[in-house]
Amino acid sequence: MSKIHAIITGVESFVPDYILTNEELSRMVDTSDEWIMTRIGIKERHILKDKDKASSYMGAKAVERLLAKTNTKPEEIDFVLCATVTPDMQFPATANIIADKVGIKNGFGYDINAGCSGFLFALASASKWIETGSCKKVIVVGTEKMSTIVNYEDRAVCPIFGDAAAAIMLEPSTEPYGVMDCLLRSDGMGRKHLHQKAGGSLKPPTHETIDAKEHYIYQEGPAVYKHAVIDMYEITKELCEKNGLKTEDINWVVPHQANKRIIDSVTQRLGVPPERVMINIHKYGNTTSATLPLCLWEWEKQLKKGDNLILTTFGAGFTWGAIWVKWAY
Repeated sequence: MSKIHAIITGVESFVPDYILTNEELSRMVDTSDEWIMTRIGIKERHILKDKDKASSYMGAKAVERLLAKTNTKPEEIDFVLCATVTPDMQFPATANIIADKVGIKNGFGYDINAGCSGFLFALASASKWIETGSCKKVIVVGTEKMSTIVNYEDRAVCPIFGDAAAAIMLEPSTEPYGVMDCLLRSDGMGRKHLHQKAGGSLKPPTHETIDAKEHYIYQEGPAVYKHAVIDMYEITKELCEKNGLKTEDINWVVPHQANKRIIDSVTQRLGVPPERVMINIHKYGNTTSATLPLCLWEWEKQLKKGDNLILTTFGAGFTWGAIWVKWAY
């Protein structure tokens, strides 16, 4: 019996209309376009301004577009896996809220929180449900309203993040395409460098935690930068060596969009030229779990059947990994 592969058969996105520019940010906090572009490489980021709409709203919009694009009925979907660090609420899962909003009633869903590696971990996990024959149609969606956990008085963090959602469809195929291999890693020691201090069971919300602004992102930039460069490079190199992939075999590197300097450092070490690296951080900022599928959506028309894509990420936890995908259409 031929091996079943999980292939991507469609990708879609949703990005809020409102654009927060560096110029506007510089009026909110002590920063400038030059400072942000030099250190991070972000020109603008999209923000979901409506206080009554959250991550599920954007995720549902992306999924609705994906269903229409792939000519798929909601009742055909077996499984919705949502990657997010900004769920609508602690429970129920944002995946289930999205499923309800788009009319998916015959399947199941749950969330994955792996920081900025969320979509990568979700793709790896969802592919196993396809490969075992348990599911035929799976949606993996990354959606984040990062603006809700960003302190816009913190000049080191507030320029980085944006809001967005993007989703892919996974289906089975016996052809040699799709998710070919993956390597995932995590190390809890990294939690001290990048986390949200309050809001969990360790430090539940109180007036004191709110006054101390402990419900926002806390990040020690230099430590995160160092680990991200080293870990993304080494895991990608290991994945390629394991599968006999040389630099010239890689059509596209799809890196997490956290910092332009991190992307450049990793891909230069890998020897991959800039024209084969997907970069849109300047337009969207770091949308956390949405960055990878947002790249796939934006480059979709340039992708050819059989292209070798290497997706690589690094996130809070620490979490990191790399996946080899052979494009199926």
